Amino acid sequence: MKKMKKWLLLVPLVLVACSRVDEMQESSQTEASVSQSEVSSSENAESKTTTEKEFEPASVEVVEAYPNLMFEEPLYYTTTNDQDNTAFVVERTGKIRYFENKMDTKETITFIDLSSKINMEGNEMGLLGLAFHPDFDQNGYFFVNYTSNDGTVIARFEADPETLEVKMETESTVLTFPQPYANHNGGHLAFGPDGYLYIGVGDGGGSGDPEGNAQDLNELYGKLLRIDVDQSNNGQAYGIPADNPFTANTDDYREEIYAYGLRNPWRFSFDTEKDRLWLADVGENTIEEIDWIENGLNYGWNLKEGTNEFNPAGTVNPTELRDPIFEYDHAEGQSITGGYVYPGKENPSLTGSYIYGDFVSGKVWALWKPDEATEGKNVELADTDLMISSFGVTQDGELVIVDFNGKLYTVEEKD
Repeated sequence: MKKMKKWLLLVPLVLVACSRVDEMQESSQTEASVSQSEVSSSENAESKTTTEKEFEPASVEVVEAYPNLMFEEPLYYTTTNDQDNTAFVVERTGKIRYFENKMDTKETITFIDLSSKINMEGNEMGLLGLAFHPDFDQNGYFFVNYTSNDGTVIARFEADPETLEVKMETESTVLTFPQPYANHNGGHLAFGPDGYLYIGVGDGGGSGDPEGNAQDLNELYGKLLRIDVDQSNNGQAYGIPADNPFTANTDDYREEIYAYGLRNPWRFSFDTEKDRLWLADVGENTIEEIDWIENGLNYGWNLKEGTNEFNPAGTVNPTELRDPIFEYDHAEGQSITGGYVYPGKENPSLTGSYIYGDFVSGKVWALWKPDEATEGKNVELADTDLMISSFGVTQDGELVIVDFNGKLYTVEEKD
């Protein structure tokens, strides 16, 4: 985050030695079958194409989701799988607060206060992320990402799943590493459908990735990490998933790495319907990008910024780099905030589209790109005055927009 900133119709050819009449009947039946199949195929193709071409979301308005609530520099909104109708907000200044997911709710409760542990001297430092264990209702585990005087800390705490009382003495450091600069700390962490914990890490900061961290597989910076917090390995507080890309090598590559070549990943999310991982990567001077993340791929930074050359002196073959699936330039916005493929029911015209925004311009878009073959269509939904630091999803699948200024919003289709 920058502060202030993708028929063959198989018809069996049956050759039968029989009377001329039989041949004609068989031929007639086959032709009819072919004709019906071709019509069906054509109708399906036309229907699919039409659907893609006619993605026209309804006009929406951005409205306050919880008019009575105000937060201090909120960065994230989330829920657990099991706390029905309870929402949590992460504040950069150190607190996580929860409340009843009702529009007229008036009260929040402090879930945990880490203000005495965090270092927030830089604008991109502080309490940055929260993820509840998939089995939170049984083990009470949750994980936070914050910056301390020593750098980034990924820690696990335990809470009572019923009362939500946190046992502060249960803090356990999962992973920690220094931060050479105050910016580009990433900070998002989330459990994937595979049960592993994914962690977005910026390139270490500075301008242009001066240390070349994002392309260095010996470093964690500029990466999306994936670890198994239910296992331990060689004295570490976590294990390495067997299909992580660099688990069987002789180059001392960091085994935690899932994907690399990222600048400052600011929010990623999982589309479980299409088994796809969306990630928004904040650009440098020109381009903001959206990536479909796949195991082991290189997304280019700092050799490229989006599809543009950035540091052509790099040694990696450009054909090995994966381009973004969508990008926009700084005339539209200067710091992308990733969102979600809309899963709710209240805004049906948005179904299947990826909703995201920009921290600086305040714009909110819907990106329709159902597959790699489809070019995609990007539609501006709203141009707001919000500093969009994050998006969230309620238990019933409705979107929440997090405004760094302190309020939470949602979108509503107009009649």
